[in-house]
Amino acid sequence: MKILVVEDDLSIQRSISMGLRKFGYAVDAASDGEEALQMVEIYEYDAVVLDLNLPKIDGIDVLREIRNDKPDIKVLILSARFEIEDKIFGLDTGANDYMVKPFHFRELEARLRALLRRRFIQTDTRLSYGEILIDTALKAVYIKDNPMELTKKEYGILEYLMFNKDKVVSTEEIVEHLWDNSFDGFSNSLKVHINSLKKKLAVFLGDQEVIKNKRGFGYYIAEVPQDAN
Repeated sequence: MKILVVEDDLSIQRSISMGLRKFGYAVDAASDGEEALQMVEIYEYDAVVLDLNLPKIDGIDVLREIRNDKPDIKVLILSARFEIEDKIFGLDTGANDYMVKPFHFRELEARLRALLRRRFIQTDTRLSYGEILIDTALKAVYIKDNPMELTKKEYGILEYLMFNKDKVVSTEEIVEHLWDNSFDGFSNSLKVHINSLKKKLAVFLGDQEVIKNKRGFGYYIAEVPQDAN
């Protein structure tokens, strides 16, 4: 998934961004409210981690603009404002969650996962397809109970397609959600990662094709064979 971190304290911004990337997220960062709104307008984000005490445009005003223009984006406020009135005001203004600094990174990542599951109407931390099981909390994939070694991008592609297994997902949408804004649009990177993922799946599943391409439209998860469990 693609996350925007809006934080003017560069040490905190870098720490959050690096931590989320280690968990396989595509991460962009903004240091003030004006830059944040410009990025939200240009790029597609699944969630925003939003500080409130921002230069140029205050975080609450950023939140209002996001809710007006991109209501589906999940917003987690991460702020030093700790009074209960601040929390209530932030949530009533449209935030999906509110955390107070100082914070524990693992809790931040867990809350983001919970928000993203809500976006895809997913209540469990596990996704399944036939004999494939994804544990989104552990970022682990199992086939026939055997652990599968994937790169972060391969895992991200499989997870995103599983979240959207009832539809064809365009190349552009996959790139928007799994790569940050430094991605070279002319790169063949997505196709390379998908081909590698298909080969790894074939080691366990043989001729059973999990990821299919609808030419001109994008990729999708194939229907589970009738004899699959």
